Amino acid sequence: MILDRLIHLVPTREQLAASRWLRWLGPLLLDPRLWRWSRRGVARGVSIGVFFGLLVPVAQIPLSVVTAVALRACIPAAATSTLITNPLTFPPVYFAAYRLGLWVTGETAGAVPERRTAQDRDDELSLWQKITGIGRPLVVGLAITATIAGLASYVTISLAWDWIDRYRRRRER
Repeated sequence: MILDRLIHLVPTREQLAASRWLRWLGPLLLDPRLWRWSRRGVARGVSIGVFFGLLVPVAQIPLSVVTAVALRACIPAAATSTLITNPLTFPPVYFAAYRLGLWVTGETAGAVPERRTAQDRDDELSLWQKITGIGRPLVVGLAITATIAGLASYVTISLAWDWIDRYRRRRER
């Protein structure tokens, strides 16, 4: 029941082709291979969606759709799998990626570049300095997390799809 509701929320290829934002993709978007639920297409689409869902905080769906078109992946799978990060999962995912980035880069938490003004030396660190201090570890952690999760989702879906096909064939005998 919930799956049926979610499927109805996914726009059709005709609706996407009529969109003024995606019209430039033209006939590429109407290619039936991009809308077919095949093992390779879905595995590619989910891995693309997971990658962009974790790596990019904004415009995840358009980036995943454009990449899915370029790599001949299933567009609905790519678009929906970007929802791996949502308001509930965003904070723990980004915190874990930040901690991973700290570990990989060898930086310490709260490390801030030495460019301080006289006022900043006296006061606590400004908000901007705190944000720029987490930038590098966060980007490194997100890149590693997105790459590993994208590859893992591709392998998992490929193996699961193959296992389900074998199970169905055995059951039909």
